[in-house]
Amino acid sequence: MGTLCRLRQLRTTLGSEFHSWCKLQAPDAARKQLPRIYVTRRIPPEGMKILSQSGLCSIEQWDSDEPVSRTELLKNVAGVGGLYCLLTDKIDAEVLDAAGPSLQVVSTMSVGYDHVSLVELKRRGIRLGYTPDVLTEAVAELTVALLLATSRRLLEAVEEAKSGGWGTWKPLWMCGSGLTDSTVGILGLGRIGAAVTARLKPFGVKRFLYADTDPRPDVASKIPAKFVPLDGLAQHSDFIIVCCALTPETRGICGSRLFSQMKDTAIFINTSRGGVVNQEDLYQALVNGQIAAAGLDVTEPEPLPTDHPLFKLKNCVILPHIASATLATRNAMAALAASNLLAGLQGQAMVKEVPL
Repeated sequence: MGTLCRLRQLRTTLGSEFHSWCKLQAPDAARKQLPRIYVTRRIPPEGMKILSQSGLCSIEQWDSDEPVSRTELLKNVAGVGGLYCLLTDKIDAEVLDAAGPSLQVVSTMSVGYDHVSLVELKRRGIRLGYTPDVLTEAVAELTVALLLATSRRLLEAVEEAKSGGWGTWKPLWMCGSGLTDSTVGILGLGRIGAAVTARLKPFGVKRFLYADTDPRPDVASKIPAKFVPLDGLAQHSDFIIVCCALTPETRGICGSRLFSQMKDTAIFINTSRGGVVNQEDLYQALVNGQIAAAGLDVTEPEPLPTDHPLFKLKNCVILPHIASATLATRNAMAALAASNLLAGLQGQAMVKEVPL
């Protein structure tokens, strides 16, 4: 009798749980009309929380830390109203064709949007959201950290200490370059470039120079920084920090001409996009002593193959694109991308939208 009672109780419990499960899994008629969105990666929790609690969309997701394959992306975007993507996803005509006319909005969890075809979006009347500002501070911090690690040869020093190269004290051993009384050149004086200069001021930098598509007097006057042509930036800077966006005009802008004009004691830092640098020219400049060292948080391609020649150089520090990698920043990026997407679905103003 006791067993029978337990079976009845179990059946009642399971029935109740199954009913609750059905309510979650089988949406009502109104819910079925919600636009579908596709999320191309496992994203930070704040972003998913905003999407799932909004009640404004039906979510499908590539539930992995690794990028979605091209085949899966093309298959899964069919008929979606919104696409939540990352820098690793190439959103071109093929993807937009696969999505079809239902697609209203693309939202990328990044400040850069060179992976998205703006021409194709504009042609189809699809809006684009992105995530500037929220990562400015984290990227600026990492830029300064990379500059110091490179200029003061920190990775070299750690390796020497670990491998037995640390012997008696020597006056010139492991000497690098300091920031005090130096000239720092910024290529691209936007939000991140200005945030970098604010963090470098306390180190005693003597002057800031900058090169950009046009002078930016409002930003520059607060630093202060002097506008110079790119050649002048190369010739007079002890440190060059690249903070510009990747555009057709800036692709490969840091090449043999720039490096040949830099001081042989100069340090080159890039935390913008790998495509702004001609990496073969950078390698030759480092090997031939045209410049002293380089620090890169971004490369082309990403990840950079482990047998790439730049990895073999002691005077080149390469990080795996971690400039925005703080928990707070990544959650803020995810949340902003989610908010942009939901606003686009409703035909409302996005928090941050790329003008097309």
